[in-house]
Amino acid sequence: MTTRRLVILGKQGAGKGTQCELLVERYGVAHISTGDVLRAAVAAGTELGRQVKEVMDAGELVSDELILGIVAQRLTEPDTEPGFLCDGFPRTEAQAEGLFGFLAPHTIERAIDLDVPDEVVTRRMLERGRADDTPEAIARRLELYEAETAPLRKLFADRGVLVTVNGLGTPEQVHGRIVAAVEAAP
Repeated sequence: MTTRRLVILGKQGAGKGTQCELLVERYGVAHISTGDVLRAAVAAGTELGRQVKEVMDAGELVSDELILGIVAQRLTEPDTEPGFLCDGFPRTEAQAEGLFGFLAPHTIERAIDLDVPDEVVTRRMLERGRADDTPEAIARRLELYEAETAPLRKLFADRGVLVTVNGLGTPEQVHGRIVAAVEAAP
């Protein structure tokens, strides 16, 4: 059986949550959501968890070093043996390089870039009706996403693992495209 080591990238509102559920079910891999991993580390009261709690309680962003420590620890758990799907990680080049470092000699099998136009994700987020989903706030988040993610796309492309998948259509259509991209020969 193939070990699946996957990363999913995509703007807020691109449908990553739905696709993560479908991919986890299809491949039987662990879903590693950065937010979930951080909350679990804090709840477990580990040394890293205590450090994360201090940073979060102070309203600061968790450093690349702490994120890498938490994710590295998470990847040693037995449910990751058949593989994993990273969602929300890596967010920076340093985190991506760290991930490649602690996976060596293995690597990421595929980094899936779920491509949905800005106007579509903007409409989806506005339709959710959340108070913080104003057109201005959404535009700012999309700018930040592009600034942060463009270097990651290049890094994954340079390593030959990036696949860009059209994120428009029904969840099943998008899932079919992702599966075809994941299972295509490198």
